[in-house]
Amino acid sequence: MTQPKKILVLGASGYIGRHLIRQLAEAGHQVIAAARHIDALKKQAIAGIEYRKVDLHDPQFPLSLLEQVDTLYYLVHSMGDGADFIALEQQAATQLRNALKQQPVKQIIFLSSLQVAENQHSPHLQARQLTAEVLRDAGIPVTELRAGIVIGSGSAAFEVMRDMVINLPVLTPPRWVRSRTTPIALDNLLYYMVHLLDIPASEHRILEAAGPEVLSYQQQFKRFMAISGKQRPLIPIPLPVSWISVWFLNLITSVPPTLASALIQGLKHDLLADDRQLRELIPQPLIPFDDAVRSALNHQHKLSDALNWGNDPQALNRWQPDYGFFARQAGCTVTTDASLEDLWQVVNQLGGEQGYFFGNALWKTRAFMDRVIGHKLASGRPERDLLEVGDYVDSWKVIVVEPQQELTLLFGMKAPGLGRLTFQLSDNGHQRQLDVRAWWHPAGMPGLLYWLVMSPAHLFIFRGMAHKIVRLAENYSASGIK
Repeated sequence: MTQPKKILVLGASGYIGRHLIRQLAEAGHQVIAAARHIDALKKQAIAGIEYRKVDLHDPQFPLSLLEQVDTLYYLVHSMGDGADFIALEQQAATQLRNALKQQPVKQIIFLSSLQVAENQHSPHLQARQLTAEVLRDAGIPVTELRAGIVIGSGSAAFEVMRDMVINLPVLTPPRWVRSRTTPIALDNLLYYMVHLLDIPASEHRILEAAGPEVLSYQQQFKRFMAISGKQRPLIPIPLPVSWISVWFLNLITSVPPTLASALIQGLKHDLLADDRQLRELIPQPLIPFDDAVRSALNHQHKLSDALNWGNDPQALNRWQPDYGFFARQAGCTVTTDASLEDLWQVVNQLGGEQGYFFGNALWKTRAFMDRVIGHKLASGRPERDLLEVGDYVDSWKVIVVEPQQELTLLFGMKAPGLGRLTFQLSDNGHQRQLDVRAWWHPAGMPGLLYWLVMSPAHLFIFRGMAHKIVRLAENYSASGIK
């Protein structure tokens, strides 16, 4: 292993990024983990990692972030940001390229996707290629590491396959199911990414990563079913991939539909890696597909983001391995001049005289529905002004309390899945922000359907809650009431 280096990881909050920063820190490197959303990353509290909030779509890129950086890992993508993700990815890469021309680093390692012939590109694959071209224009050696399907708990492609098998009684994938690829285990990919530091690039290069087997998606489905014990009839149908609607993806997978759709668009053609050069540079035993799936399924028994649930025993006990890995969410963010102190005071009134701040009749109706089916609910809240971990507010259990930063409660009503409600406060120096948001890990298709049916009410209620809390806090600030 080379001497410790200063490393910047852009896109550190993503699936690969969360694993990579831990391995880099454990190897003794000085790591800066940068992303748009870093609150969840900070909770990992890994020694040797500095966390920075960075949005590459913000024209004010902090050049100081690049000072004395040896290697920059670029893991940013915008597949989950809607139909304009190609333009968004180009904008982000261009912003970084311009910054690097003013404050260069020694090398860039860019995790990309396997490519096919130019006239067959999906939007996802096209975006990856365009991003690579922009990064190479910075005049810094770029190692473009191309990989296909990653087998690991939390990999979007793996979770789509898992959810389809678990949630559908019959699998009727389109004709892309016969396309072939070279799936790679997460551990193998991370090993390559970390050890590329030992072989710094002096010029641009493209390397391809692969697992030890070439498999069609149909073969992967069959082997996954055999390993998981979830046998389903698999009947490919000759329908174009473009016919797969966002609504259908909402019903069959917890993976964000825009992300799942972008991935599926890239499965129409064979994506086969030629990894001979990479294996010669960085030899390692390659994990077979079946073993990688077993390892991923073993991780499904653990709550995917337990730190965000306060490692609460009740939440951990309620978690089931067939729950969706990705949490569905709905909420509202409001900006205000009220102080953090006043916002925190109001948030902690939850369940008291203010009830739930907005739509109290709807909250009571939902509780009544539980009682009708025989699900007993607690009522009331502690008399003290500030809530503490372990307190109950009606059926909600307080599981995270970070004064003037976050209050999180565990969902206690009857529904197919595991949910929490968060109130997050932040201060940008000029104004404060309050984010009120529900998070939901669905239990199979019933849980996904429940979320779809409830989403309009969630959006209506949480928007009203956020605005009411802000108004009350602003009144406190104006009147001087504490």
